[in-house]
Amino acid sequence: MPPIVSIVGESKSGKTTLIEALISELKSRGHRIATIKHSVHRLNFDKPDKDSWRHIQAGSNATAIVSPDQVVLIKPVTQEPDLNEIARLFSEDYDIILAEGFKQSNTPKLEVHRKAAGPPLSRINNLMAIATDEPLETTTRQFPLHDIKSIADFLENSFIKPK
Repeated sequence: MPPIVSIVGESKSGKTTLIEALISELKSRGHRIATIKHSVHRLNFDKPDKDSWRHIQAGSNATAIVSPDQVVLIKPVTQEPDLNEIARLFSEDYDIILAEGFKQSNTPKLEVHRKAAGPPLSRINNLMAIATDEPLETTTRQFPLHDIKSIADFLENSFIKPK
C-alpha cells in the first residue's frame, strides 16, 4: 500500500489549498498521487430507484458507477472505516496518498496552521511537520505555509523515495 500522510488543521486553515498545491508539485516531479477526504457530513451519491441503489438494495456489498470519465465506488458501511481500510480500496498505482483530515488516525500528519485560526492543534499523534504562517515554539519541524517546494521535498524524501 502506498504511504499515507494526513493533512490536518482547523477548519478554513488551508488544508485543501495546500493539498492542491502539493498534488501539482508532486505530479510535476513524476509522482502518482491519490487523495482521501474525510467529511463529517453524510454522503448521498446513490439515489433511490437508480440502478446502483437497486443493486445495493438487492444485497450487493458494493457497486461501482462507471462513466467514460470517472468511477464512483459505493460501499455501504455500518460504521465509519478507518483511514487504512479506505486506502486499501486503492491499488498500488500511487506513490503517496494525501488524506485531508483524519486527525485521530495513526498515520503521519502534517498540520496546516494559521495564526488567525488560533493555537495549533493539541494532542495530535504522529505529527511530523507543521506548515505555518508564523514561527511556533515547538520542536516539530516547521515550513512556511507557502513553501510548497520544501514541503514536497519533505514528503518525497520521507515517504515516497524510501519505499
